[in-house]
Order: sequence, then C-alpha cells, then structure tokens
Amino acid sequence: MPPKPKPKPTPSTPEDAGLNFKKPNVEPHPSGRTPHGQAGQVERAFTAASTFCSGILAISASQFIGAPFKSVDPEFYNSYMAFTKQSFGVLATTMTQWWSPTVVRVSGDNSMPSQLLRRDDGSLQCKFPERLVMMSNHQLYTDWLYLWWIAYTNKMHGHIYIILKESLKNVPIIGWGMQFYNFIFLSRKWADDKDRFKEQLMPLNKPEVPMWLVIFPEGTNLSAMTRERSKQWASKNGIQDMKHQLLPRSTGLRFCVQNLRKSTEWLYDCTIAYEGVPEGQYGQDIYTLRGSLLEGRPPKSVNMYWRRFRITTIPVDDSTAFDIWLRNRWREKDYLLEHFQKFNQFPTD
Repeated sequence: MPPKPKPKPTPSTPEDAGLNFKKPNVEPHPSGRTPHGQAGQVERAFTAASTFCSGILAISASQFIGAPFKSVDPEFYNSYMAFTKQSFGVLATTMTQWWSPTVVRVSGDNSMPSQLLRRDDGSLQCKFPERLVMMSNHQLYTDWLYLWWIAYTNKMHGHIYIILKESLKNVPIIGWGMQFYNFIFLSRKWADDKDRFKEQLMPLNKPEVPMWLVIFPEGTNLSAMTRERSKQWASKNGIQDMKHQLLPRSTGLRFCVQNLRKSTEWLYDCTIAYEGVPEGQYGQDIYTLRGSLLEGRPPKSVNMYWRRFRITTIPVDDSTAFDIWLRNRWREKDYLLEHFQKFNQFPTD
C-alpha cells in the first residue's frame, strides 16, 4: 500500500483571526521544544495572569480616579491619561521581556537618516518626530505591542493612539481603558464612521500636541480566512492579490492624512516580519498566546523595516490616485517580505 500522506496543519477558522490561544500547530516549532512541562506552564499561566491583571486593575483604577479632571482641567487630564498610557506601555514591555523575550531587529531605507540608533548596550533608540501617522502590515495579533515598544524607545509611549475595530471597545476593563486613551474605534461602515472619525481626530490636529497615530490598513491580521477574503476581493475588483499580506483598504488612512496634514509632516511605514514562519503558513497559528507565554516559545525574532513619506508628496485629495499609491507601497512591502522569506532578513540600505 502507498504511504499515507502527512497531515497538513489545521487551517485557521474565523474565530482564529486575531488573538489565538490554541496550541501551536507546527512541528518542529521554529523556536524549538518547549522548556516547560505541564506544571511549569500552569505556573507561568498563573504568574503572567496575576501580573497582568493586577497591573491592569491598578491602571484602570487610576484612570477612573483621574476621570473627573476632564471637566475641571482638560490639559491636566490629558497629561494624567498620558501617564497611565505610559504605565500600560511599561507593563506590556515588561511582561514581554519576562515571559516571551525575543530578538528585535530594526532597519530602514535611506529616508530614515540617523533615526534608528543602537546604544552601546545593544538597545535601540529611535529619534522619530513627536507627530506622525504610522501605517503597518498586520502579521500577528501582537504587532501593536512591538510598535508600542518602538514608541517606548522614543519616549512617546504615552502619546500613541491606535485605530481599532469597534468590537474591542466593549471588552471589560481593557476596552474601557482604551476609551480613556482616546483610541479610535471604527465599525468599518464608512457611512457610520466618517463623522465620528473626524470628531475624534480633531483633538489630535494640533501641532503642539505629541501624537503617534497607528493604523493597520489591512484591517485585520493575516490568517487563512482573511487570506481567502483578500483573494476574493482582489478578484472582484480586478486587482492582483498580495503574496505575504492582505490588500490594504485606503479609505481610513486617506481620511487620517487628509485631516492631519496641516499639523503633521510625515507618514511612517513599518514592514514587520516574524522569523521562522514556514512559507504558506501564518504567524498567528505558530506564535500563539499559549505558545509564547506558557510554553516559552515566542517569535524567534521580530523584524521591522522602516520608511517614511512626506505627506505633502502623497496624492491625498484624489481617492483613485491615493488608492493606487497605497497599493504600490504595499506591493513594495510584499517584495520586502519575499526577500525576508528567502534570506531571513530585510534588504539593507
């Protein structure tokens, strides 16, 4: 009898797109065998959960204590909430260092002169401006965490704003905290979102206010389900699909730069890749929350390639031209990710 074919990894299901708690479904795992048995994993789950919950509850309590200042002294209120946002950034960074430490490699093209510096101890110092719009591809549910860490290296971790899907708004404690941070929630129905979006951008449209506004134009992270949706959308619109990403949607990003261009000079672009993801598979199925935190198998390395574009050079007033411009930038990112897939590093400039 012919040998039985090897079973393929279980594909992502709709509920897998995003935060994945399942056991990693690839062997051998890129980060090696887990150094923790069942008892060790239970202990790590308890210590990680207790640290996170105690930190979140303390931050949330401080937010509610500071909430009355909004009507008394709005400037002090914003500074106070920026401090609590810094606290969350430190909490997230500390937990990553303790439970799922990884190597982060950062590089960029020649549009990033003297902005990515390596200190003598090997740590990173970024010298990005205090105001920018940041776009990134969306490979894994933890992309935001590493971008927040980039803000931390720039002392901007109290002034980061993230555009998120509206369903996260009502998550107990965490969702409430994000509302205090003035994160922007979108329902992905532009008729419903447009006016509310503009209203939320208005307080950020001041040259003297530090702001990093982060948006993922793909809308969600890469998975088997979202990969298929992107393919169908590309076919429907007669567009070539991406190989390593989802096709970006331009409406939200264009609206951001249109409304902020008088106070913000730069659009920064991050291409992020995770080492060890086999071709044809998805990072979220390999570097799951369980694998990273409990089994001690975080991403082998996190790799970022940075570029920036002066907003005045971008065709923001023409929706068709902007759509083409953004798709071309994503095509370039796809080439960068193809290079990473082949050589395990981004090209150097």
